[in-house]
Amino acid sequence: MERARELTDGYSTAGAPALEGTGALLRFALRRERVRLVVWVAVGAGLVAAQATASQALYDSPEDLVAYRASVGSNAATIAFGGPPVGLDTVAGTVAFEISAFLLLVAALMALFTTGRLSRGDEEAGRTEQLRATRVGRHAPLLAAVLTAGLACAALVPAVGAAAAATGLPATGSFLLGASAGAVGLVFTGIAAVAAQVTGSTRATYGVVGAVFGVAFALRAVGDVEGTALVWASPLGWAQATHPWSDDRWAPLLLCLGAAAVLLALAVVLLDRRDLGAGLVAPRPGPAAASRALLSPLGLAFRLQRAALLGWTVGLVLLGGVYGALAGSVETLFADNPEARAFLPDAGSLVDAWFATTLATTALLAAGHAVSSVLRARGEEAAGRAEPVLATATGRAAWLGGHGTVALLGSAALLIASGAAAGAVRAAAGGAAEDVGRLLVAALAYLPAVWAVAGLAVALSGLLPRAAATLAWTAVTYVVAATLFASAMDWPAWADDLSPLGWTPTVPAEEWTLRPLAVLTAVAAGLVALGFGAFRRRDLATG
Repeated sequence: MERARELTDGYSTAGAPALEGTGALLRFALRRERVRLVVWVAVGAGLVAAQATASQALYDSPEDLVAYRASVGSNAATIAFGGPPVGLDTVAGTVAFEISAFLLLVAALMALFTTGRLSRGDEEAGRTEQLRATRVGRHAPLLAAVLTAGLACAALVPAVGAAAAATGLPATGSFLLGASAGAVGLVFTGIAAVAAQVTGSTRATYGVVGAVFGVAFALRAVGDVEGTALVWASPLGWAQATHPWSDDRWAPLLLCLGAAAVLLALAVVLLDRRDLGAGLVAPRPGPAAASRALLSPLGLAFRLQRAALLGWTVGLVLLGGVYGALAGSVETLFADNPEARAFLPDAGSLVDAWFATTLATTALLAAGHAVSSVLRARGEEAAGRAEPVLATATGRAAWLGGHGTVALLGSAALLIASGAAAGAVRAAAGGAAEDVGRLLVAALAYLPAVWAVAGLAVALSGLLPRAAATLAWTAVTYVVAATLFASAMDWPAWADDLSPLGWTPTVPAEEWTLRPLAVLTAVAAGLVALGFGAFRRRDLATG
């Protein structure tokens, strides 16, 4: 009886059989993910290099560092967002304070998407079942996914360390910063592996891990602001407790490694207690009849994307609130620092210049959401779920239009919510009541540029469906680089003009200008029309 159970369980007993095929699956996963992982690691290293270069240019004198510490070192909003205010008496310390939160987010997202896609994603698509029909052990697919994500996290250490050291920062702190990011990535690899066993879909896995990250961020923020031990309840707090370029403490990373090992062991235990293709938590049964909202392509698209849209909205509202809270410190930080002032657009008011820069950053994030939303249609097509819908009376234009409408209106909602949040916090912190409406309207000035990026994603989905995701995200990366670095790095004018944000007035530092906004809107409409026309004429492209 025991032997029969072993045979039907796909080699699930302890020892080599349960891991058979791990090496081959790992090599295959690395080949599949090679481009994505290189991009993730390059983004992490690039963020650190850019911040290190900018900080060394901004705070090149003791007076500048004193002004910086006075402005942000005791500001609760900056501490909640950036981390513990340690080491701010050195330029390197300001780099760690300003970039570590972003770097940890990159590491966590890389681990989440890699682990989720290679474990729950492959299982949901039926690929794991086909592999398990061969001589592949029960634990091998999960272990290959975890090892792939783990190798990517390990690659962050030399990449970030070399990037920071190349700018002239001390090598020990540089590699410690990279190690802290890699360690957090390992923790979230373990969290994603556990979530993949509990949930029954990739989206649910992403949602669970995203919620865990939000709780971890909140615990770390409250602990740092109040100076309590609550920070030690968060893996983000463990990583930032290393204090790169100040105390250079390596011991907190042991907590990350221990947590990752425990989580991986828990994921294996949970894997042995569920059926292939199912999660431990069974999905709720749906209603007997669909709601009226689901009777239209737009309603279906919104239903598929509402959770992601809610998450993006919450994130940008919080970010807008942080930007609004920091506005009161801008004059102290930038007024007597001409090098730092050069990074803001020309304006009569430093606060308006600050909001112009932060609204442009918000627009970049909204463009990322818009592209992700458009590509959801491509994902439905590739998974074969679009074909049954289009086999009904639903037309292709209506189906693609539902996803496009969610992308366009959703990005508008993100800008409005973030601008209103920034204005509300600014007004509550000593600004004027009209700041709420003023910043809300200013945020909408960036909407045509966001729509132009979304329109490009629609056009690519229609013309080049298999390459659409790669090309669309490449375009987003270029727009981000041009917006953040074109002026600081003295790029030629044509390079900035290739970005739609290069054509956008820097409101509220500048006045609204109708012509460029109308041109960008027309470009967006033309790209959307091109994508719709191509989609109507081509065959569906699955896989």
